Amino acid sequence: MSRQSVRTVCVNSRVDQQGRLAWSKKRRVSTMVEEPITQRIARELRDQISSGERGPGSLLPSEPEIARQFEVSRQTARSAFQILEQEGLIEAVQRRGRIVRPRTQIIHLGNDRYSPRHRETGLSPFLLECAKQGRTGRFEVLSIERTRPSPEVAERLGVANSTESVLKRENVFYADADPVECVTTYIPWSIAEDTGLLQEEIPHQFGIHGVLEERGHVMTRMREDTITRMPTPEEVRLLNLKTGVPVLDLWHTSLDQNGEPYELTRFVMRGDMTGLRYDVPIE
Repeated sequence: MSRQSVRTVCVNSRVDQQGRLAWSKKRRVSTMVEEPITQRIARELRDQISSGERGPGSLLPSEPEIARQFEVSRQTARSAFQILEQEGLIEAVQRRGRIVRPRTQIIHLGNDRYSPRHRETGLSPFLLECAKQGRTGRFEVLSIERTRPSPEVAERLGVANSTESVLKRENVFYADADPVECVTTYIPWSIAEDTGLLQEEIPHQFGIHGVLEERGHVMTRMREDTITRMPTPEEVRLLNLKTGVPVLDLWHTSLDQNGEPYELTRFVMRGDMTGLRYDVPIE
């Protein structure tokens, strides 16, 4: 199949008063550009998926079937499938073949997730969101250590990066059996020292923020910076990510009643299972 492209060309030239060549007329010319067969196969399958003709979980034709249908080699058919895999639209399932990637429930983290009104549940923001969806949330502690922060972490927390000035906690959070996010929290050592923050199980009903409040730091404002990107190999392993799935990379800074930063958490969240929801007044 060919696709039409439009370009503008100039016709009829003349010499202006300064002796320069000038174009006096323009017209639009349509040309036909041949679409590569690999792109065409991928586009037709993509259109079938977006239209709902092939729904989530449905089985796609095999490589030999695509090769026969489009009169191409199996390698060409495989290349078309790889395009869709990289786009996150399909995935390969052992002993089944390639399927349209199923839609998963989205774990929404909103601007009110630290609101005191949720305290009575006794659940952290992530565990509370899991409970709303009938899922069981849990976390696995990867490490707890006093460390020297990177320049970026030091700047965000206002601490020195020349010494071991922060406590670093690394966790992976799960919804049922699905790893959803890698969470790394940094707290100034001057605040974290000699507290339950050094233990795997935080000995406070309200978790990290309960301990921090007892240390005199109440969150009155938060600052968040979010980008999307492709995951690192380690994030692919920890989050069990399929090909083509990006991550949300969110840096959260807690500011206390004096406007001072006292806690920094980096959330690296699966793009196929996590969303952000904000409901805020317009000032």
